[in-house]
Amino acid sequence: MVNISDFISVGLFAAAIRLATPIIYAGLGGMFSERVGIVNIGLEGTMLTSAFTGVVASYYTGNPWIGVLVSVITGGLVSLILAVLTIKYAGDQIVSGTGINIMALGFTSYMTQIIWGNRGASDGVQGISDIAIPIVKDIPVIGPIFGTHSPLVYLMPLVVYASYYVLFKTPFGLRIRAVGEHPVAAETAGVDVIKIKYTGVIISGMLAGLGGAFLSLSHLNLFTRGMTGGRGFIAMAAMIFGKWMPFGILGSGLLFGFADALQIRLQSLGILPPQIILMIPYLLTIAVLAGVVGKAVAPSDYKPYKKE
Repeated sequence: MVNISDFISVGLFAAAIRLATPIIYAGLGGMFSERVGIVNIGLEGTMLTSAFTGVVASYYTGNPWIGVLVSVITGGLVSLILAVLTIKYAGDQIVSGTGINIMALGFTSYMTQIIWGNRGASDGVQGISDIAIPIVKDIPVIGPIFGTHSPLVYLMPLVVYASYYVLFKTPFGLRIRAVGEHPVAAETAGVDVIKIKYTGVIISGMLAGLGGAFLSLSHLNLFTRGMTGGRGFIAMAAMIFGKWMPFGILGSGLLFGFADALQIRLQSLGILPPQIILMIPYLLTIAVLAGVVGKAVAPSDYKPYKKE
């Protein structure tokens, strides 16, 4: 007989925080893109490409922080492709993002074969070591959950707050929201709508790139084919469930992270078929979207904008 204490533990909550981190980064990225009126369904491919380039940079330099920087830059460049397709050429946002996802899977698999001679995975690289917070790590219950994590985990809530501050407390954030909600009015008020749209989409990619860097340089310390495992799409669900708000995305990201940690824990107990257990995060995603789609008010109509 399995007791609840067999799988509900402080370790489970610590794992939930780690697993939520890339989802929250990508969810924040999706928020910035949608706030300027562009659906970035290419978050999955952006994370995957960034995870790959981060490993490549760490492999050749031996410095994982250079890998993180390269991942962030890669994310911005990949999203720039989306921005050009959807803003300059008014391409369909969903089709463009899907194309990026397909391209990312093929590109990373091919380049992994070229560099390491193995299409499935790279060699191990120097990753980012966990750090322990003095005093906090020794507090019962709190310490095992929050006391020792990757620096990218501790950076995550700071990025959430910074996103909130930029979006709601600065003139730049006001311009972002205005461009998404009413671009014609924003243009009339002197805002360069096209520039803000490009900026929002590039920021989106950079944040998704940070999520990709976490996966390959802090979670596994190598790259594997398709290692994002749908997290980019889960991040979009977290963004919608969080109502395009930074702290809402934080909460919903933690919920999805807990579901992911729970399915890993259930696999170790062997109480259900693994195929069913692996479905848990994705079933939660479907359930959440079924519950909020139609009720959540999007921050934009996502229509292509042409300067008057």
